[in-house]
Amino acid sequence: MSKRAAPHRGIDVHYGDYGDSPPTDERPSKTQLKEQSHALQKLGEEVAALSDARLAKLDLPESLRDAIHELRRTRSHEGRRRQLQYVGKLMRNADEEALREAVAEAKLGSAKETLRMHVTEHWRDQLITSDDALKQWMTDHPGTDSQQLRSLIRAARKDAALPPEQRQSRAYRELFQFIKPFLATAGAADTPADDDADPEAQDD
Repeated sequence: MSKRAAPHRGIDVHYGDYGDSPPTDERPSKTQLKEQSHALQKLGEEVAALSDARLAKLDLPESLRDAIHELRRTRSHEGRRRQLQYVGKLMRNADEEALREAVAEAKLGSAKETLRMHVTEHWRDQLITSDDALKQWMTDHPGTDSQQLRSLIRAARKDAALPPEQRQSRAYRELFQFIKPFLATAGAADTPADDDADPEAQDD
């Protein structure tokens, strides 16, 4: 009578807990770690570029705040590279999502301010070259001191009529600063329509 072969317990030991799939290594690869490191360094650089007021409002570990201030003071290329690596390392202990939101908010604010500057410049140029723009302005902003606005426009037009080498920028700046507060929430819809008015036209 032949003996029954004993069961191979190695199957239970090596494969029983995983079924048909072998175990996988969950650790990030060197490439992934490098990408994460670069992403944190970039975020750290963007945080360092925030205004003093925005930076002061952030909830940062003290070591990271000190490292960021040191990065802002560092001027040499190699020194900044090393300090940025250190900032990126410390960023692992910070609230990454909150910092990304702060950076995004700052970028949005800059974009809005840039748009407002462009709209203000466009209005200024149109007011100098077109009486129709002045009428449109007074319709859109009836609370404007029309006498002062007309005076500023006249000064800017006189300056524009001079040869380039004799022109001064004061009249342009004053007109710009006068209309700027009215366009605090300026958008594309606030931009006056361009027309073919005579640049030398004078207001009444």
